[in-house]
Amino acid sequence: MRDTCAVTPEISAREADVLALLGEHLSNAEIGARLYISVRTVESHVSSMLRKFGAADRRALAHHAAELARAGTPGPAPVLPAPLTSFIGRARERAALAALLREHRQVTAVGPGGVGKTRLALKVAAETAAAHPDGVWFVDLVSTTDTAMVAAAVAAALGLGEQPGRGLDESVTVALADRDALLVLDNCEQVLDGVAPFLERLLATCPRVRVLATSRARLMVPFERVYQVPSLSAEDDAVALFLDRASAAGLTPDASMRERIIEICRRLDGMALAIELAAARCAGLGLDGLGAGLSDPLRMLAGGSRADDRHRSVRAALDWSHALLEPADRALLRAVSVFVSPFTARAAAAIAGETFVADGLASLAEQSLLVVTAAPGGTEYRALETIRQYGAERLDAAGETEAVHARHLAWCLSAAEDLAPTGDWRVRFDDTADELRAALTRATDRPAAHRLARRLAELTFARGLIGESQQRHEQAAALAADPAEAAGLLRDAAAVAVCRMRGDDMYRLLKEAAALAESAGDTAAAARHWATAATHAHRFSGEFADLPTHAEGLALLDRAAELAGDDPGALAAVALGEAGVRFDAFGSALGPAENSVAETLAAAERAVAAARRTGDPYAESAALDTLTGAQSWNGDAFAVAATIERRVALMTPLPEGPVRTLELMDALVQSIEAALGVGDVAGARGNARRVRAHPLLAEVSYRATGWELVAGVLGGDPAPLPAIGEDFLDSWRRSGRPTGTFLGPGVSAGLTLHRLRGDEDAVREWSDVLARVGTLPTHGHSYLAIFEATELLHTGRFEEALKRLAPDPREVWKYVTWLWLHWYVPLRAEAAVLAGDAAAREYIEDGRGYVRGNPFAEAVLDRAEALLDGDRLPATSFAASPYQAARTLVLAGGAEGERGAALVAELGLVPMAPPPRT
Repeated sequence: MRDTCAVTPEISAREADVLALLGEHLSNAEIGARLYISVRTVESHVSSMLRKFGAADRRALAHHAAELARAGTPGPAPVLPAPLTSFIGRARERAALAALLREHRQVTAVGPGGVGKTRLALKVAAETAAAHPDGVWFVDLVSTTDTAMVAAAVAAALGLGEQPGRGLDESVTVALADRDALLVLDNCEQVLDGVAPFLERLLATCPRVRVLATSRARLMVPFERVYQVPSLSAEDDAVALFLDRASAAGLTPDASMRERIIEICRRLDGMALAIELAAARCAGLGLDGLGAGLSDPLRMLAGGSRADDRHRSVRAALDWSHALLEPADRALLRAVSVFVSPFTARAAAAIAGETFVADGLASLAEQSLLVVTAAPGGTEYRALETIRQYGAERLDAAGETEAVHARHLAWCLSAAEDLAPTGDWRVRFDDTADELRAALTRATDRPAAHRLARRLAELTFARGLIGESQQRHEQAAALAADPAEAAGLLRDAAAVAVCRMRGDDMYRLLKEAAALAESAGDTAAAARHWATAATHAHRFSGEFADLPTHAEGLALLDRAAELAGDDPGALAAVALGEAGVRFDAFGSALGPAENSVAETLAAAERAVAAARRTGDPYAESAALDTLTGAQSWNGDAFAVAATIERRVALMTPLPEGPVRTLELMDALVQSIEAALGVGDVAGARGNARRVRAHPLLAEVSYRATGWELVAGVLGGDPAPLPAIGEDFLDSWRRSGRPTGTFLGPGVSAGLTLHRLRGDEDAVREWSDVLARVGTLPTHGHSYLAIFEATELLHTGRFEEALKRLAPDPREVWKYVTWLWLHWYVPLRAEAAVLAGDAAAREYIEDGRGYVRGNPFAEAVLDRAEALLDGDRLPATSFAASPYQAARTLVLAGGAEGERGAALVAELGLVPMAPPPRT
């Protein structure tokens, strides 16, 4: 009999999850519930694995799962850096550290610089990787100088991007919430204040994650178990390490050397770095030369504040290596110690104030004081952290710190300004970012620091690091000498906050900008910022945790009006606030309003005209946004679509920046809804794909896929929707299962899809999601009514469908005019015809006045009228809608009805009810 386990076929990670649960003899429904996927998806994975394994049935797959479990099928390969040299010895230390890691969730390997903490941690992580099936990741914090950037470093190692609406620390905890994984955090000592709170949050919210940290000091977190890394045994591991590294350097050791090597290692206190540095010089100096060098008191520190015990042995080797350098090379080592990241010879020359430093860099590399690597942009150099700190101390002792830091800041400014967002700039930014951050952290030149903070704010925004961008905008504002410039930076920070869906931050920043401008006597700018704060609280009310009151918004507008004077920009901002907050046909999210739709439309048109007179495209875009609301409430869906297209056309050619991105992304999301509102299903899908492709929304693709679901269900093209629905749920789960009624239409569309497919497991799953994201009572007259009536009509419950759509559009206009009117009206007319309601013809005729110019809606009304009159139904009107074409055939009855029923089955839907007999 063939051994089916001899070769394990390649299966995906999700198939592996399903296979493991098959081994537990779970049903498809139980597997789907455990993995948060639909039963159909489970069935698909099972079918795929039956083919791959050549298995006859589920029982055979369960047998395979058991065999693989017994064989210890490996999990994901650990994401650890490959060591450049062999690991020597430390068997006892490896066993002890591994044992602690099995028993405790957070272990810190503590010891002085150069003792070998990093190599030991990497070795233990590699050896214990099988115990962490969801992955092992290494995070090097050596270049992280800002305590606020710890989460960013971890997120980068995990391959996570920033998600609007949450910080990177939250993104990390969401990603690892249910993972059985190991994180190795290296070089924690310089950012202890950032590591400690990050780990407290991580370990509290991720119960199966373990952390192995290396640091020169304890992290002082509740879960911590400390392991003191000892020096190498002089007689065993230290000698083996020395011999290995000396052989690599060209020395041919023999047995007679052993005792002298033991003595050298003992005098170096068994410090791994010191031994490696000494061994690297052995081939040139011999053991006698090494012994003499270590005996020279000039190569040993005499003590003092910078010579505590934990540094003394490493400094012995470094002092000795430093003493062998030429004076020019010593100066170069001091200068390049300022770099926290790999650097080029050109960068080193700029910092050292020299024109040619290649020979000096080569000399430092030969002395093992610099690591040389080949990079795409040329040769790069890097100082190990202990050596970099040693050079920094020498720099300070030489009185050169201020001058070198000034040159480093100037170099960083130049590098930042050269980073134009073209070509491979993202790679170059990632290579330079830590250097820019470090320079900004220690900058004492306020004007230069302001320039660098401002440039870093621009670069991080373009790179998609919007959380840091907001921070840098605020930092640049605090450093700005000109209050007007500071206020402008705070305005940009507010725009970034909106992009992050942080309405409270936006409101705070705009008020700070207004107060700053007002205190500086710039009343026009203050008026703009006060008015914008009120307007944005109305426009982006869904992004607030603590929404301002309507009275507060009106008070801001009143203050803006007092300060505006005759400044066109200020007057335009006030006009926009009046249209958006005071003249709101519904009453805004800030509170109720008493005016009519006509008054709101007139106010919005005045705001657009005022904004256009300023020549400011951003002000005009904001005013056009308010106009779309008024046009929507007026029931003019085509005007809404045209106005939104004006916004997109206005913003598209402008240079990238926070305000432009805010306005463009807002317009693009609305363009999806507007296209649906006029029956342009293909346009809605295209706009959704454009939104989904934007880097700012890469991590929250559910915001676009939700509307793709809406377009697919309304447009009658169900075939691609299950896969789109899975994408929606995957993105939504990865984002921490956010709530918010803005998600309601997409989730309702997904729920309707699976009701029409008869997938009860998926129906329960999507129902749970809808309950979680929430809906408003008013939604019962808009998308909820439309989707529920669609299902009722499909299953033959015609009178229930009509009851669901009973309210006249004029009665519920507030809830159907935006997007839903052109779907509500024809569906209501068809429900009336199928239910045999006496008002059916009135509904049809009245509906034509609403949807004139919408070919899809008009086709539904034509079909309803043909049904009412007993005429032949126009199936060709739905060539782009497979479902509506099939539905038309079923409603036609007879042979066409049979063909339509077959088409409905091909679409994967439950049978559709035929029309009632007349």
